[in-house]
Amino acid sequence: MEPLVIWSNAKLDDAARAALTEGTRAHRLVFASGGPVAPAGSGAADAALAEADVAFGQPAPEQLLSTPRLRFIQLNSAGYGPYDRDDLRGALAARGARLAKSSLVYDEPCAEHVLTFMLAHARDLGAAFANARGPHAWPQQAIRARARRLDGQSVVLVGFGSIARRLVELLAPFRMKVAGVRRRVAGDEAVPTFAWGTPEAAAALAAADHVVDLLPGNAGTSRAFDAAVLATLAPGAVFYNIGRGTTVDQQALRAALVAGRLGGAYLDVTDPEPLPPDDPLWTTPRCLVTPHAAGGHADENVRLVRHFLENLARLEAGRPLLDEVS
Repeated sequence: MEPLVIWSNAKLDDAARAALTEGTRAHRLVFASGGPVAPAGSGAADAALAEADVAFGQPAPEQLLSTPRLRFIQLNSAGYGPYDRDDLRGALAARGARLAKSSLVYDEPCAEHVLTFMLAHARDLGAAFANARGPHAWPQQAIRARARRLDGQSVVLVGFGSIARRLVELLAPFRMKVAGVRRRVAGDEAVPTFAWGTPEAAAALAAADHVVDLLPGNAGTSRAFDAAVLATLAPGAVFYNIGRGTTVDQQALRAALVAGRLGGAYLDVTDPEPLPPDDPLWTTPRCLVTPHAAGGHADENVRLVRHFLENLARLEAGRPLLDEVS
């Protein structure tokens, strides 16, 4: 195979950039006009992309409509909302171009983040941390009385991709009752799974002690957890969002927390991002916000590059791609 022109605007540290350079030595690597640390995100069009065979990073979706040479796009993100468009899907399909994301880089840390949230809530660590930063009292009996065991509790995972599959594995030792809800049930899920909008899904959500939102951000999931759906959750249920902030009506969520109908909310994603410093979610009772950090880990950039290089090798060998968007 002739050398490929590989374009990238991925924001990489030195170690990851070196791994990318070494791994593409048989090809021609070009960076976006902003250089190898050009801001990620579906940004401005770049002239070099028009001459590329492969793209790694976050190319501008509009430009992908008119890049006839481009045959493979590897996004350096788990989400692909800006690229989830009928016109773009059609344009890529018409020329046989393929699109992949990087969910397999982020499933483990995101699943661990959810588990951390659950354990922190069960053991009432929020109250312990607040006491350690503040009065330095000894609220032993109060914290012991609020602490809960996870075994026997029920959790529903809404959105059943690679994060949910890993979370099922992590939760297994805690002997929780785990179910899934997704748009289309594939039949290969490891736990009972129901289609969103069905009576079975509604019943599972209404009975759950924990509801984990893992939904991607697109037109079909916008405000999926609106006031009506949130009102059907069990009194005292705990809500988690590791998907996208746009999937939740945050005003309705806050109202449910203030009214005491929900036991807590743990949010790694919000709408907008960054969440403004004066947003009332920051001071809402029993609500913890982390700054879209769930997928982060120390070797994140190197793992993104390795994931891309694996898919590049698969592309050259005519093998199935990992994380391909169908």
